Amino acid sequence: MTGKFRHQATGIQDFPAVGDWIALQQTTIHAVLPRFSKFSRKIAGSTTEEQVIATNVDTVFLVSGLDGDFNPRRIERYLVLVWESGAVPVIVLNKADLCPDLDLRIAEVEAIALGVPVLALSSTQEIEMLQPYLQPGKTIALIGSSGVGKSTITNQLKGEQVQVVQSVRQGDERGKHTTTHRQLIPLPSGALIIDTPGMRELQLWSGTEALPETFTDVESLAQYCQFRDCQHEQEPGCAVQTAIATGQLDASRFLNYQKLQRELQYVTRKQDQRANLAEKERWKKIHKAMRNNPKFQQ
Repeated sequence: MTGKFRHQATGIQDFPAVGDWIALQQTTIHAVLPRFSKFSRKIAGSTTEEQVIATNVDTVFLVSGLDGDFNPRRIERYLVLVWESGAVPVIVLNKADLCPDLDLRIAEVEAIALGVPVLALSSTQEIEMLQPYLQPGKTIALIGSSGVGKSTITNQLKGEQVQVVQSVRQGDERGKHTTTHRQLIPLPSGALIIDTPGMRELQLWSGTEALPETFTDVESLAQYCQFRDCQHEQEPGCAVQTAIATGQLDASRFLNYQKLQRELQYVTRKQDQRANLAEKERWKKIHKAMRNNPKFQQ
């Protein structure tokens, strides 16, 4: 990358990521072209910094295994990230052949997906269900935790083994962590697919608009609360708590909504603090330069 590019970058999120279009001269990168979508998360650990997972993605296959990995609360978290990215989510329930109560699992996911397509398949069978999304020029990203079958799906769509796969672990029947990097793979249909490593930590980076999009049922109920600033705890006339008591709303779904809301508020506060510190440091350097410049000295 050119020195000017590095100087103007405000953080690692400005550097090229998988899916980016770049302005290139021979082997030197001069710029990253504007992104129409960006899938990112808070970097793992305590550091408040954005990690870009993939960019310019049209559709995200949110892959979840119908085995020991199945977790509706994790699916909700992924949906917040996907909606915030600007891409369109499609939930892929893999390993359907290992699930004895398939219809029940599908209904459970559809209850939280709220209009998002839900496809149940085995990565070695019924893979043609994904073909309508693999249009020429479109980019698809596979997102999910380790061992849900993302690499197997990639190999099936490619028609050859381009990603290493492993068998499930003995005991809990979960897949193993196999993919260690992200890469863009062209498919025979003319589409592009991005296989991503499983994420041990999936912390939100942003999602103030995506959270209501993911939890439209909770947001709709909240409009009928007696008080506009209702915290949905013990206030009288709380429509949300009434819905939970009558079984209209799953209590665990609401608790996850609150958890994600608190997480986003915390990340936003940390981002604001970091921005303020950066601004103070910038002005400190400006004032120092002015003091050392003869033009500003009497």
